[in-house]
Amino acid sequence: MKQMLPIGSIVLLKNAKKRVMVCGRVQRSLETQKCYDYAGCVYPEGLIDSRNMILFNNDDITKLFFIGFQDGEELRFRQAITKLEEQGVLGNEVLKENESN
Repeated sequence: MKQMLPIGSIVLLKNAKKRVMVCGRVQRSLETQKCYDYAGCVYPEGLIDSRNMILFNNDDITKLFFIGFQDGEELRFRQAITKLEEQGVLGNEVLKENESN
């Protein structure tokens, strides 16, 4: 599995001038149903309107400014995502798997 950044990480995306803070992972677009690695909000402003979430993938990141908080709960979440990715399953199942740990 590709490395997953924790919540709170600050990145710069391709063709962007503003930095983005990761505030969600394994997100699905309601319009296209496409699954993305991350959901983010502009930094330093934060989430101003939930309709303006930035959905992006690891491939879209050009620079990493800050790695967010990591602890045991974060590591268990990543393990659950890795397990589901290996099974070919992503989406709401990730949250259910993580909650049962």
